[in-house]
Amino acid sequence: MSGETDLIKLYSARILALAADIPHLERLQSPQATVKKRSPLCGSTVTVDLTMRDGRVSEFGQDVKACALGQAAASVVGSAIIGATPAQVETARDQLKAMLKDNGPAPDAPFDGLQVLIPARDYKNRHASILLALDAAVEALAKAQQANCA
Repeated sequence: MSGETDLIKLYSARILALAADIPHLERLQSPQATVKKRSPLCGSTVTVDLTMRDGRVSEFGQDVKACALGQAAASVVGSAIIGATPAQVETARDQLKAMLKDNGPAPDAPFDGLQVLIPARDYKNRHASILLALDAAVEALAKAQQANCA
């Protein structure tokens, strides 16, 4: 019974609400960078398109095929990423990873909404799916920066 109760807590109403309302689900017509990431364990995928202007994310689109936890993470990322710098996005990814794997604190604002995923710490098989959106965004930002410098 305890395992079932833990799963009910994990899939809280807030996580399910985030998963049901993911912003920026439209792919961009002319992105500066596109990155697709896949979790080998569960098969979840997230594809991120983005453009940068003045060193910040100016446009963002994503295609999310993931579990509710991966969808919730993508929802928070989609809500927070416009206007973020590459350093902020990379820091958020590193902080999310530390939150899940090392019991670290939730990521800083504007990605602090990811704290809703703290209960997923105990579900290591879900960590890769939760990290997909930020992993893809970090890689896409690096590609966009290279394109802008070329």
